[in-house]
Amino acid sequence: MNSSSISYKRHRFPSQIIAHAVWLYVRFNLSLREVEEMLLQRGIDVSYETIRRWAIKFGPQIARFLRRQQGRPDDVWHLDEVVVKISGRKYWLWRAVDQHGVVLDEILQPKRDKRAAKRLLRRLMKRLGFIPKRIITDKLRSYGAATREIAPRLEHWSHKGLNNRAENSHLPFRNRERAMQGYRSPGELQRFVTTHSAVRNCVSAPAHRLNNPVSPSRGI
Repeated sequence: MNSSSISYKRHRFPSQIIAHAVWLYVRFNLSLREVEEMLLQRGIDVSYETIRRWAIKFGPQIARFLRRQQGRPDDVWHLDEVVVKISGRKYWLWRAVDQHGVVLDEILQPKRDKRAAKRLLRRLMKRLGFIPKRIITDKLRSYGAATREIAPRLEHWSHKGLNNRAENSHLPFRNRERAMQGYRSPGELQRFVTTHSAVRNCVSAPAHRLNNPVSPSRGI
């Protein structure tokens, strides 16, 4: 990763250490204190609170860089949503993946309705710059209603058994959620999942889907 792509000015630690700390925290089911301990074993004395601030500041920047490295996604999208509780309140994490399992986008929303489905579809089409050939969802009617309003000619397959690709994409998030023991706020969760999915795409996406596969912890 080009060192000029992300600015680490006015930070005491070198960019490689900061990026590696964020990489460890996001990529693996590690707590901030565990990342602190791993760095200390390598002679790097940095507090877990500093690592937390690094993740908040640089995680989204690293995610944007990694997403720019990806090629054009495929034209079959799988959409699904999963419930998340934050401070006792229920939210829905809406996720879209392509047929290879590459995460295209994630949005945390308070509702599971047509308006939320429309927001996801519009954001996807604006970000990716095209309308897909087909979307595949479960039987939630909000998807059909949203599709008819936004892209009436878009092919929509709605069947519980066809959407395993999207449902399976929730598993890494669920594993990480248990390790983190929940989230403090909706904003914290949105920032984390954006970085988490970008890093996972980098290491788990098929080789042909990346223009220049890189590790975000190397060469930043």
